[in-house]
Amino acid sequence: MSVNREPKHFLCRIEDGIATISLDRPERKNPLTFESYAELRDWFRDLQYDDGVKAAVFASNGGNFCSGGDVHDIIGPLTKMSMKELLAFTRMTGDLVKAMVNCGKPVIAAIDGICVGAGAIIAMASDIRIATPEAKTAFLFTRVGLAGCDMGACAILPRIIGQGRAAELLYTGRSMKAEEGHAWGFHNKLVAAEELEAEAQSWAERIASGPNFGHMMTKTMLAQEWSMSIEQAIEAEAQAQAICMQTADFERAYHAFVNKEKPLFEGD
Repeated sequence: MSVNREPKHFLCRIEDGIATISLDRPERKNPLTFESYAELRDWFRDLQYDDGVKAAVFASNGGNFCSGGDVHDIIGPLTKMSMKELLAFTRMTGDLVKAMVNCGKPVIAAIDGICVGAGAIIAMASDIRIATPEAKTAFLFTRVGLAGCDMGACAILPRIIGQGRAAELLYTGRSMKAEEGHAWGFHNKLVAAEELEAEAQSWAERIASGPNFGHMMTKTMLAQEWSMSIEQAIEAEAQAQAICMQTADFERAYHAFVNKEKPLFEGD
């Protein structure tokens, strides 16, 4: 199985094992629609089974990452839905985060400009975040009369930036400046806007050249160990590492080390 390389509701290109995707409504600062939500969810679900993709970059487009749910295409219709329809929608959006977390491939968010609402959640659900000084990230759900607990924000965001900082952003809906995000550990690195795409691709290339089965295991354990005790986590990691020790990549690394060479991993 391979991911859809020509989706209808967002941009996607796959080169040298790296998938680069971005939203395709730059004139509106790249809002999400019902259709793009669902297609992104399905794309990340399929990514788990695509051995041809080793890492993914969720990129900005036209100077902005994502402006969240489209006011006219999503917010307006939501005010007219029944509880059953609303729950189906909120579960669907949450399924996008679950698909990103469980896709088995490292995801790098390349954030420029506006990154708010569900866009901030997509950045949060990524493994690594690289941003420009112009990036403004806001979990602005309370500003539209909703709770800050959207798409896993109350579980994931505190683990990245701490409980107090997460509470501040989720209660107030204010923008987190790029410098704040970097100091707080939300952004891994800040780079100039003209360097963002190249920097994200460089990180993706470095990851893609590594032991991809091992990366899948790392991502799996990062997610699963949230709900484990220390004893359970240590045992789970022992089992995961024992599995990785049976891979050909582990043997390749050994022979490369003995021969003082750089290992060439193949993901098997």
